[in-house]
Amino acid sequence: MNVSFLQELLNTVAEQGRQLLPWALGGDENDIEALSRALVSVRGEASGVAIAREIVTLYRGLTGEQRHQFFNFIAREMQPDATAAAAAAAAYAKDPTPEALARLQAAVESPRQEFFRRLNLAPGATSEIVSMRRDLLRLPRAEPHLQAVDHDLRHLLSSWFNRGFLVLRRIDWQTPAAILEKIIAYEAVHEIKGWDDLRRRLDPVDRRCFAFFHPSLVDEPLIFVEVALMEETPRAISSVLHEARKDGGVNQPTTAVFYSISNCQDGLKGISFGNFIIKQVVEELARECPSLRTFVTLSPVPHFARWLDRLRAEAAAGVLTAADRRALAGLSDPRWYEDPGEVTVLREPLTALAAHYFLLARSADGRSVDPVARFHLGNGARLDAINWLGDTSEKGLSQAHGLMVNYRYDIKEIERNHEAYANEGVVSASKAVRASLRPLDRKRVAASEPRVLPAPPDAVDAEIH
Repeated sequence: MNVSFLQELLNTVAEQGRQLLPWALGGDENDIEALSRALVSVRGEASGVAIAREIVTLYRGLTGEQRHQFFNFIAREMQPDATAAAAAAAAYAKDPTPEALARLQAAVESPRQEFFRRLNLAPGATSEIVSMRRDLLRLPRAEPHLQAVDHDLRHLLSSWFNRGFLVLRRIDWQTPAAILEKIIAYEAVHEIKGWDDLRRRLDPVDRRCFAFFHPSLVDEPLIFVEVALMEETPRAISSVLHEARKDGGVNQPTTAVFYSISNCQDGLKGISFGNFIIKQVVEELARECPSLRTFVTLSPVPHFARWLDRLRAEAAAGVLTAADRRALAGLSDPRWYEDPGEVTVLREPLTALAAHYFLLARSADGRSVDPVARFHLGNGARLDAINWLGDTSEKGLSQAHGLMVNYRYDIKEIERNHEAYANEGVVSASKAVRASLRPLDRKRVAASEPRVLPAPPDAVDAEIH
């Protein structure tokens, strides 16, 4: 469907329905709470579209504190009727028929969901609702009543941004400038330093960028991935970002390197598109470049330094040895990586501790403490390599003391790895990564959960076709 035509149609309906606002609101058109109550009570579509547009317009003009008050109103007043829900539950318990279940489901559904569904009638409202959730997520987490509002919004947005509605588009140097500007702004892993840097990532024959779009957010990317087509797996980001430009005569690439994945919409936090985009881009690249055999990432380790700081702050003996603590003192010099002596002293303890971080450290829910690891391991990748001094940028040093990692997507093992990680917390790791563990950690890995799933011998160098 032509989106601009639909928007024009909704605008026409809203204009025609606006004359009904005094009837719907008792004459009050500027009170966003009164408008919200009216939206969930009126039945006419024309007046509903008009009211929804007025709410969206008024919301844009609210201050931060007024938006906070609006969400409190939504949380407080738009709740299921407790008496009706209890009665429906009792009726279902007494006679669990499909009809009784339907009445119970209707009784317990939050009126907030119907409010946001109706609000979405306004022209351009999907984007505004995403922005509303962004504002909501920025409010203090100490207000648990607002979590119910977020639960409803997340439920609806998960449906509206279902994979079936998303469109994969390649981003290149011919893409409209309005979208290219957003790629620069939204890049969250490796800063794009202006238009020349962006062109280096998009224009050469050995570079690709793909993004997901939604029909209701035509020029707003949801997530994008940057890919380098290379002849071998890189171990440092400089070999990707600063490689000499190739415009022709390139050898057939054998390795596709996913070196940056950026989510663009804060209001869609927790609604994952990354697993879909990786799988679809792999399929696209495999069709376009039959010579590709290996699909890997070159990924940051954003929480490693923070995790290590907590260990260093602990007085009791634990993961760190006395020798580790002496060696890690060298990190106090921000230029330590330029000192060959410090580099030699720090390499073994940092690499061994990184292996512990990936293979043994776990959050309260039993998953990897690193968010990037959770994402790739959950998608069925294998932790393939820990790369020493892979990123010596200010960000790379502050987040991970220069470490980067490769996750490898082997089509023969993806499902096996995914199921093992999702069901048992099992981490698929290469022999090289496991060899970085110290002897005591190897025993811990072998004797405790979560276990480590080694790659089978015939899959160590398996290729994706």
